[in-house]
Amino acid sequence: MNASYVITVNSTVDLPKAWLKEREVPVVPLHYTIDGKTYPDGEGLSSKEFFDLLREGKQAVTSQVNSEDAKEVLEPLLKEGKDILHLAFSSGLSGTCQSMMLAASELREAYPERKIQVIDTLCACMGEGLLLYYALQKQEEGKTLEEVAEWITENRLHICHNVAVDDLHHLQRGGRISKTAAVIGTMVQIKPIIHVDEEGCLKVVGKERGRKKALNRIAQKAIEQTEGGWTNEMVMITHGDCLEDAEYVGRLMEEALHPEEILIHNIGTVIGSHTGPGVVAVFTVGNKR
Repeated sequence: MNASYVITVNSTVDLPKAWLKEREVPVVPLHYTIDGKTYPDGEGLSSKEFFDLLREGKQAVTSQVNSEDAKEVLEPLLKEGKDILHLAFSSGLSGTCQSMMLAASELREAYPERKIQVIDTLCACMGEGLLLYYALQKQEEGKTLEEVAEWITENRLHICHNVAVDDLHHLQRGGRISKTAAVIGTMVQIKPIIHVDEEGCLKVVGKERGRKKALNRIAQKAIEQTEGGWTNEMVMITHGDCLEDAEYVGRLMEEALHPEEILIHNIGTVIGSHTGPGVVAVFTVGNKR
């Protein structure tokens, strides 16, 4: 491994803590507030506790990273003599990327001998996680910071996000759909299909009537996007406290793509604040989003 630089991420990668710890990936967390208390992303409440509060009608509010938070995580790495390549949460969804870039600019002045590069991944959740997975592979192969950064920039829009949302009211509160559409859609069991577009923003791209059809649709879309020779040794799937549904999508991906590994993990508290319980998302490498 090229140990002269460290790859860092935001907590919105939504990967298991043990997975990140094993690979020594430092994390700069966003925060969420629920029931009057504020916690770092992924801390404070278990996934089940968090989603149960949402089911009870509690609302969660999220806050982006600020530059001081970022420097608190990054500066010790620079003091150790490491360079930093940071993969930032999509600028289309948060001001976090801008804060990371501001922190990097200030740290470059304090540590002119060190390299600090921040890349806007234009990805969210395990889309960021999948990009990290491949970036770590490139680092393991001995690629330089600049080479890995170039690969990420060239390939980030090949990270496909396909998402089935179960609760329309969380999308409505986030301004994605109207209140009327949320009420009517809930009555007739409409399940929106969303993705992250090429600007790194969430976009509703379809709808299905009924849960099973929605799950089938996101798997089908992910499979279609791999046509043309795109191989997926790793498929990542996240869920909002609905493991059986995530495993169902996993079986569909296994049958079609035969990946070496399928990583299934609960969605983080920050992203989950906006998607609500019952969300299932599958992340693959494909031709285009």
